[in-house]
Amino acid sequence: MKIALTAFTRRGAVLAERLKALLAEEGQVCVLDYPGRLAEELSLPDGYERVGLWAGDRFADQDALIFVGAAGIAVRAIAPYVKDKFTDPAVLSLDEAGRFVVPLLSGHVGGANDLARHVAEVLGATPVVSTATDVNGLFAVDEWAVKHGLAITDRSLAKAVSAALLEGKRVGFASDLPLDCPEGLYEGKADLGVWVTCRAGGGPFPETLRLVPKCLALGIGCRRGTSEAAIRAAVEDVLQGWDLAAVKQVGTIDLKQDEPGLLAFCASLGVPLVPYTAEELQKAKGVFTSSEFVKGVPGVDNVCERAAVLSGGRLTVPKQAGNGVTVAVAMLPGF
Repeated sequence: MKIALTAFTRRGAVLAERLKALLAEEGQVCVLDYPGRLAEELSLPDGYERVGLWAGDRFADQDALIFVGAAGIAVRAIAPYVKDKFTDPAVLSLDEAGRFVVPLLSGHVGGANDLARHVAEVLGATPVVSTATDVNGLFAVDEWAVKHGLAITDRSLAKAVSAALLEGKRVGFASDLPLDCPEGLYEGKADLGVWVTCRAGGGPFPETLRLVPKCLALGIGCRRGTSEAAIRAAVEDVLQGWDLAAVKQVGTIDLKQDEPGLLAFCASLGVPLVPYTAEELQKAKGVFTSSEFVKGVPGVDNVCERAAVLSGGRLTVPKQAGNGVTVAVAMLPGF
């Protein structure tokens, strides 16, 4: 986890330095910055000019921000940058005496609640967690999904699950994976339920929130200049019955690693584009659909199938071609 810390007083700086050292010992990647005034007092290199600007920069490149000082300062600093609970970093406020740790933003999905509990534990402080499911000791679907590497497919239904639990209603659970039913949910009939699956479509409950594991790797080849829309259409044709959210990564040959349409498609899914050299692709294990035309261009007889299985998965859908795009699908280990 990449964590940025800041403090506004000498006393706060001592605590921030201590916390940074403790987190770094655990393998966290930590940076600690101070406002220019305090940096000068501490005989440190130049600090930042305004905490709001610092917060904006850190929102873009960190998983968590920890403010050692008044919570109001933190709130004002992050306010212009708050967008979405599913993408905002975790934000904590810690008083300079080290007594209370308050998660301010992204308590569940961003991990602020868990981080606050951990920081409180290592400092001997008290975590102040205010999210309703935590206060009432209930199952938090967004937090559970993050811990199990599952994508939430419908935010409205995720809210409905939390609301139903808070109202004492029955919420069902079903899973295509060997996962135990979370405490507070029920296996069996329910009007609203959670389904862990790679599949698209409906579900076992009248209202079904699908939580999708990252179980697929794609291999994609394309003509130069192929649009994002064309690549998406080709992938959707191949993934009939599976959810796009199940894609963990996309592999291709290194000659295509800068292809704008392919990069845009991966960015839209929030997954990495993994390039392989022709030599790496040629070493992939398995029986693949050979193409002399393809071999004559990049020097390997098949790009998409080989790129898919180099993820470590097994080839599930062999090469499918159309409109200048080739797609293959591998199922990752454990699924």
